Amino acid sequence: MALYPLIRPLLFRLDAERAHGLTIAALKRLRPGVPDEDPVLATDVAGLHFPNPVGLAPGFDKNAEVFGQALRLGFGFAEVGTLTPRAQGGNPRPRLFRLVEDRAVINRMGFNNAGLDAAKKRLAGRGPGIVGVNIGANKDSADRIADYARGAREMAPFASYLTVNISSPNTPGLRALQDKGALDELLAAVAEARGAGGPPVFLKLAPDLRRSEIGDIVAVATARKMDALIVSNTTLARPHLHSLHCREQGGLSGAPLKCIALEALRDFRSAAGGAIPLIAAGGIESGADAYARIRAGASLVQIYSAMVYEGPGLARRIVRELRALVRRDGFATLAEAVGADA
Repeated sequence: MALYPLIRPLLFRLDAERAHGLTIAALKRLRPGVPDEDPVLATDVAGLHFPNPVGLAPGFDKNAEVFGQALRLGFGFAEVGTLTPRAQGGNPRPRLFRLVEDRAVINRMGFNNAGLDAAKKRLAGRGPGIVGVNIGANKDSADRIADYARGAREMAPFASYLTVNISSPNTPGLRALQDKGALDELLAAVAEARGAGGPPVFLKLAPDLRRSEIGDIVAVATARKMDALIVSNTTLARPHLHSLHCREQGGLSGAPLKCIALEALRDFRSAAGGAIPLIAAGGIESGADAYARIRAGASLVQIYSAMVYEGPGLARRIVRELRALVRRDGFATLAEAVGADA
C-alpha cells in the first residue's frame, strides 16, 4: 500500500479497465481478513454491527472475488456487484475512463458481471464481516422487476444485506424504476422474494432527482419498510471538467460528484426526517468528506473512485481522520454525530 504512489504511474499507462483487472488479481494474493473494531466509530445500522462506517462501494468487486481482502484493507463492510440473474458482458469497450485532472471517473460499464450462480459459489464460503450484495436487472430482460425479485430470493442466504440498484445510468430505462408507482411494485416484489427473516434491504438512488421525486421515494421506501437508502450513484451531470475524456457518455464519479451527492443527501435527510437510515456515497476522498456526510445525516459512507487516485490504503486513512474529527467535536461515538448539521 505504501508503494502505490510509485505504482500508480505504471497503472495509469494502461487502459483503466485492464488496470482494474490487474488490481483484482493482485488483491487475490492477499489473505481475507476483517478490520479491527473501532470503539469510537463502530455503529449499528439496520440490525447489523459495523466495526467502522467506511465501506467499499459496489462496482469494484463486481463478481464477489475480493470482498474478504477488502475487509482486510480496513473497510468496515464491502458491497459486491452489481449482480444480474444471468451473466452479461456489459457495454462495448472502452467503457471506463479516468479524468485525471478532475480526480474523477466516467463509466458506462452496463452491469457487466458473471451472474448470480458464479457469485453464490464464492459467497457461500465467506468468513466473518459484513458483505452486502448489490442486485440489478439484465439489460435485455422482459421483466426487470422479476429480475430483482430473483436476485433477492437467490442472494438472501449469502448476503449481510441486499441493495436494490435502480440508479445506474448505463442500463437504458432502469432509472424509471425510481418513479413512485414502479418503485412501490418493485419493493413489494423484493420484500416478498427475500422472505421473512431475510437480510436487510437497502435502496440505491441517483443524485439527479428533483425534490418532489425525493419526497415520493422516501414515502414509498418508508411504507415498504426499507432498511436504508444509499445516496448516491453516479451522475449524468457534467460540472466544469478539464480532462481529456470529460465528454464521454456514462456516469460521473469522483471529486466532481462531491457537492452534488452531498446536496442530494441533505435533501433526503430533510424529506425523511431521520426516519430511515442513510448511507452516503459519491466524491468521498478524505475523513473530512466522510465527516461532512455523517453530520449531514449519513450513518455509513462508501468509497470507490477515490481509490483510483489514493490507492488501497485510503480506507484506513479515512477511518483515522474520521475518528480524530469525531473526538475533536466532543462526540463519544459516531452515532452522536449523525445528523448534527441537519
